[in-house]
Amino acid sequence: MSLPPKAESLPYRPNVAAMIFRADGRILIARRTDQPGAGGPLSEGTWQCPQGGIDDGEDPKTAVFREVQEELGLEARSLKLLQEHPDWITYDLPDYLIGKALGGRFRGQTQKWFALAFTGTDADIRLDAQRPPEFDAFQWIELADLPSGNVGFKKPIYERLVQDFAPFAAPV
Repeated sequence: MSLPPKAESLPYRPNVAAMIFRADGRILIARRTDQPGAGGPLSEGTWQCPQGGIDDGEDPKTAVFREVQEELGLEARSLKLLQEHPDWITYDLPDYLIGKALGGRFRGQTQKWFALAFTGTDADIRLDAQRPPEFDAFQWIELADLPSGNVGFKKPIYERLVQDFAPFAAPV
């Protein structure tokens, strides 16, 4: 049995992520299908905002709309760009996921976050658009409540984004 790679020897995966705001200021989060609690009540499982890798040569703005379509089935016409976060936000995977998550090739991710306005209806959200689906449930929550939910090791990122994207949480 080979030892997992040392985290510091691995690169960060370029990634995009979307915080999707409804007109009432609530944000969309979805429950991962590959975490404990998936398929259970909405109070269980690990929740996150949609995110995914950037393809080689792909612009981050293009990538975020592609990822939201793949993971949530949302067409670009149901979304409007509010803001691209000015910084790349980096996180490290916990030790127990090094060599396992992200294909075992990365120590974590460096993310470009986008605030998006949702202009559609809940019926436009199709978690079955991707096979296998990444998420099995979604809900709209208050932005301030995000870090107190089960967001796993990404909590520090969400705490920062609650501050940085707070202006978009005011109802329109």
